[in-house]
Amino acid sequence: MKFRLLLLISLLAAFPPLSTDMYIPAIPLLREQWGQPLVVINLTLIGFFISYCVFLLVYGPISDRYGRKRPLMAGIGIYIFASLACAASAGIHMMISARVVQAAGAASASALSLAICKDLFDAKSRERVMAHIAVIMALAPMMAPIIGSWVIYWSSWRWVFVIQALMGLVAFLGVYRMTESLTTFSTVSPRKVIGVYLRLLGNGRYISLLLAMSLLVFPLFAFIAGSSEIYMTHFGLGERTFGFFFGANAMASMLGAIVFGRLSAYVRMEKLVTVSFAGIMAAGFWMLLEPHQSPWSLALPMGAMTFFFGLNRPPTNNLILEQVDRDVGAASSLLVFTFMILGALSMGIVSLQWNDKIAVLGTMGAITGSLTFVFWLRFKSVFLARYER
Repeated sequence: MKFRLLLLISLLAAFPPLSTDMYIPAIPLLREQWGQPLVVINLTLIGFFISYCVFLLVYGPISDRYGRKRPLMAGIGIYIFASLACAASAGIHMMISARVVQAAGAASASALSLAICKDLFDAKSRERVMAHIAVIMALAPMMAPIIGSWVIYWSSWRWVFVIQALMGLVAFLGVYRMTESLTTFSTVSPRKVIGVYLRLLGNGRYISLLLAMSLLVFPLFAFIAGSSEIYMTHFGLGERTFGFFFGANAMASMLGAIVFGRLSAYVRMEKLVTVSFAGIMAAGFWMLLEPHQSPWSLALPMGAMTFFFGLNRPPTNNLILEQVDRDVGAASSLLVFTFMILGALSMGIVSLQWNDKIAVLGTMGAITGSLTFVFWLRFKSVFLARYER
């Protein structure tokens, strides 16, 4: 039962990478098929994440009041319908609209997966559970572009969205069979939800740690938006080869989570987090200094950066949630919202007409890694005090 629950939570948490990474190999094809520039085609990604962020803020407080199951089933139902609409898109405008609706449904899954973890596990157990989930869900961005590229090669990009609809159906059935995880329901009415978020914004520990950790998504989401153009247009790789390069980068995230899970029993969490921030900073400078003459000039430093991100994500997500005692669903939603809205911003930045997108990614990694590293060294004792109490 516990294993099935972990698989379900992992699937829910993996909705964003499954909804984006499987589709990325199709971006150059859609540019050619619909005659649109990259900045317009990437609105299917940016619009997805903006809509996703907005609805994250809706599902969290609703789930605190009405439970996790009903909002999840409603959101996944919307996701299934919108995935089929994406598959039927006849042009870029319909695709953008369908992706916006698809994101509105997907937001329920990843926001409430964290809330379910908080419901069911204490702090120490939750950290280990999140490490296991991170390993499982890392398979999604690793396999999704490979699967997407093969689906596109053998049939059509439309079947990518049909597969996503089937994934949604599996999640819907899993949630239907799940026991409600929330035991204490909020009495805050939906009209007073804004007060919940104002209360969270007044929690200085939660907000400051959340913002510091969220900076690290800049190079990762920019890589998602820019990788197909760099690998396929700039370096001339085919769809299948691109899928393997992209999947290998996602494997680095999985390895980081595995290493954390293994070392956390012997090395204190804060030491592993400190090493991870230093590693992201170093990988950013490596990317800036490396001559950009082959795909490996992006793959190697980006793989290192992603590894260190995977190393810190389970403990830092857990540490952020430890800064709150109530409104957990809203806090979980705001956490993912902040990650995704900054990620959408970075996607917009990298989609501009830069001469060297690899240098843009390296600059993002070096700056955000440095800022987060310095912040952590200065204030880590404040956040660890609640974790260790």
